[in-house]
Amino acid sequence: MTDAILPIHPVWLRVTHWLNALAVVLMTMSGWRIYNASPLFDFKFGKAITLGGWLGGAIQWHFAAMWLLAANGLVYLLCNAGTGRIVRKFFPLSPRAIVADLRAAFRGRLTHADLRQYNAVQRAAYLFVMVDAVLLVLSGLVLWKSVQFPLLRELLGGYETARRVHFFAMAAMVAFVMVHLAMVALVPRTLLTMIRGR
Repeated sequence: MTDAILPIHPVWLRVTHWLNALAVVLMTMSGWRIYNASPLFDFKFGKAITLGGWLGGAIQWHFAAMWLLAANGLVYLLCNAGTGRIVRKFFPLSPRAIVADLRAAFRGRLTHADLRQYNAVQRAAYLFVMVDAVLLVLSGLVLWKSVQFPLLRELLGGYETARRVHFFAMAAMVAFVMVHLAMVALVPRTLLTMIRGR
């Protein structure tokens, strides 16, 4: 098949992308309600942007979305690794390339003519969010089953530190989503390719 016929994003990628997006939204909103029950800092999230109605309901939503994120995220990572896509799309990557593309972006000179190719900033951001999702899952396991994962709990600095790790990993995920949506708004063709594949 030629590049013109091959989809930019295969079906498995589009399905896992949208399922991951749904899981992240559900987990974030329910997580904010859980946070409100025992805040780490001197603020709470508004009830309008939380999910679950009460602590028990929020925990149920969080666990349901957790299984979706874990299973779907695993499929996403395995498909990326198994097809060689992770190497083709995200590497090579260097700090110099990231800085150059960031400069080009701030000057309005970063091209998106070929949606098949990720620029260095996109590569770094997508790799970051994969690692961040793994950190969210690991710190979440400590919060959920602290006694069953003592080594993981200690590696994360104890239960209270794991709470902070989970919170800041969630904040990083939300920041990624906000920047991602802003970039999609600037280059709307990317949304069409994630829906249609072409």
